[in-house]
Amino acid sequence: MTIDFADIFFGVEADAIGALTEGRHGDPFSILGPHGTNGRHYIRLFLPGALGVDIIARDSGGLLASADLVHAAGLFVAQIPEPASYSIRVHWPDAIDVTDDPYRFGPLLSDLDLHLISEGTHYHLSRALGANPMTIDDVAGVRFAVWAPNARRVSVVGDFNSWDGRRHPMRLRPQAGVWEIFIPHLTVGERYKFEIIDQKGNVLPQKADPVARAAEPAPSTASVVASAKPFTWTDAAWMDARRTGQSATAVSIYEVHAGSWLRDMSEGARPLDWVELSQRIIPYVRDMGFTHIELLPIMEHPFGGSWGYQPLGLFAPTGRYGTPEDFAYFVDRCHGAGIGVILDWVPAHFPSDVWGLARIDGTALYEHEDPREGFHQDWNTLIYNLGRNEVKGFLIASALEWLEHYHIDGLRVDAVASMLYRDYSRAEGEWIPNQYGGRENLEAIEFFKHLNSIVHDRYPNALMIAEESTAFPNITKSPRDGGLGFDLKWNMGWMHDTLQYMSDDPVHRKYHHGSMTFGMIYAYSERFILPFSHDEVVHGKGSLVGKMPGDDWLKMANLRALFGFMWGHPGKKLLFMGCEIGQTTEWDHDGSVEWDILDDPVHAGLQRLVRDLNRIYRHFPCLQYGDDEPDGFEWAVADDSENSVLAMLRYDRNRSSVALVISNFTPVSRTNYRVGVPFGGIWQQVLNTDACVYGGTGACAGDCCSEEIEAHSRKQSLRLDLPPLSTTIYVHERA
Repeated sequence: MTIDFADIFFGVEADAIGALTEGRHGDPFSILGPHGTNGRHYIRLFLPGALGVDIIARDSGGLLASADLVHAAGLFVAQIPEPASYSIRVHWPDAIDVTDDPYRFGPLLSDLDLHLISEGTHYHLSRALGANPMTIDDVAGVRFAVWAPNARRVSVVGDFNSWDGRRHPMRLRPQAGVWEIFIPHLTVGERYKFEIIDQKGNVLPQKADPVARAAEPAPSTASVVASAKPFTWTDAAWMDARRTGQSATAVSIYEVHAGSWLRDMSEGARPLDWVELSQRIIPYVRDMGFTHIELLPIMEHPFGGSWGYQPLGLFAPTGRYGTPEDFAYFVDRCHGAGIGVILDWVPAHFPSDVWGLARIDGTALYEHEDPREGFHQDWNTLIYNLGRNEVKGFLIASALEWLEHYHIDGLRVDAVASMLYRDYSRAEGEWIPNQYGGRENLEAIEFFKHLNSIVHDRYPNALMIAEESTAFPNITKSPRDGGLGFDLKWNMGWMHDTLQYMSDDPVHRKYHHGSMTFGMIYAYSERFILPFSHDEVVHGKGSLVGKMPGDDWLKMANLRALFGFMWGHPGKKLLFMGCEIGQTTEWDHDGSVEWDILDDPVHAGLQRLVRDLNRIYRHFPCLQYGDDEPDGFEWAVADDSENSVLAMLRYDRNRSSVALVISNFTPVSRTNYRVGVPFGGIWQQVLNTDACVYGGTGACAGDCCSEEIEAHSRKQSLRLDLPPLSTTIYVHERA
């Protein structure tokens, strides 16, 4: 057959052919695939390195035509009698491959998908963008799509095309700035990235997929095609109970860094994978009585030393601990054991690694252009531009992905304060005021309101938790009432005041008594979690027990008294792994919890105390109701600074039961200590942190009966002996 090159490429400039063969053309579908010219039908293919190509009829398998090489770079053309559904047989130097032509498929994403993406309301974003295995025209393969509106050309690269950006350039859908292509016969597990040429013609470093559902384990950086097959969940009863609000009001969270909870020392201190972790940590957390596991960010992140707080893959569980299916299995097993799962989630910033989101299409797309808005000086990271609909939609879709795809029970949103203030950690002149001249980040405020409204509408009773360290108002108030819509907020002020007080020598505590009562002044301004988190046991701060004064025995006694006070104080509870056993060393993310110290009965006693505190907290509604409701709390003794004694009364909703939580923060026993109580009768001692089983002295154990002697403006009172450095809990049930 005689091929007239000019005829075949009628209307196609020579420069365009050159751009295609050199990998610079931004509209490959205008040249490649099936086309008609002057009543003739041609199929154009670009296959660098191929020796020959045959066009095969898909229905019969018969030969339609053999293509001619018309450009030395690998451009083939075949003329066929009429338009037909076809496959191609490619003759490579060492193999013959029968496949399908990606350029015979029409546009893939619907106009609605594109509209929602550009509007920032495509809340199933990973089903539109990213890598999605699917079948089109009976051909199995993977559809790739990426948002890069300012790119000149975008290609998919991977092992399947020798990471050659010339081979699979994508189609631009200009109304949304999205590039797409369907590559036949690719399967789950393929590694890939995007190769992007910016508007100036520069080939950028190959980029990982922002919406990838899986990624290579670090330090490798490629995205991985994840399975589209739904996980087989067995947690329907758990999800139904959560949806209908039947879950318990007691919230006691065990905060965990998955890579350093326990390591396999037989394999070079290897972190456990999700399946192994589920076999070890779930029975432990259930036995300890915690209601939830909170995982430090498990979204894919390049630097392990960031503990996940500098993530780049907001849709992908890190490959460090297994596959996405393995992570789903872990969550499913937690739910089967009655344990909720909370994930730390980071919408505040992202690292500037060149293969990530930074200037992904050659422009500041996800981040701000101006470093006064777009660069975090503290963390050397980039700040999401919440003024762009597409970026807000990207973040909200990420949050929803974890709640829907992985049945997560809540998200703890990191670094909220850094998002709410434009001048966060910035000196004068280093930040840009909002449109009214103020320091509040109005875009972030609206983002949180919208995020929490969407989450609560779609996933009732999922917990949205703010890690927010300032006095910004109404964090946990509904957006309808002018709030941000979070369910809970970490009480950083309570944590700092309490640890500062406990670090003082007991002789000096009477001078700082107000540190322990101040938290109740604002305790009901928000719905709080009391956090002793990972942040308190790193960066030279030492361990939690190491903050306590005195010798080893006194340190542990102080910590036992503190935990008793914490569990008796209004607010949900959070404890970082290792603190429950009194780990003596600072947390090391490359190590493991110091489990061998449990050979010491004092440390084993502390572990037993935390277990019993959780069980008591979950058993008695009077220790739960006042977490959020002010009528569930009263001070019994708030002003005894001289003796460093504090006593709290905790009521249930109907005041049918009440707990007295009394703490003695000196190493001196207080005998015949009288405390006024609201009801007469027997007060059952349900916990004494100084009990022998916890490593204490065993002093002052037993129930107590009230006397008609007035104290603290109450007609009934108890005469108690308070053990040194202790918290004791008594419960009176009126029924």
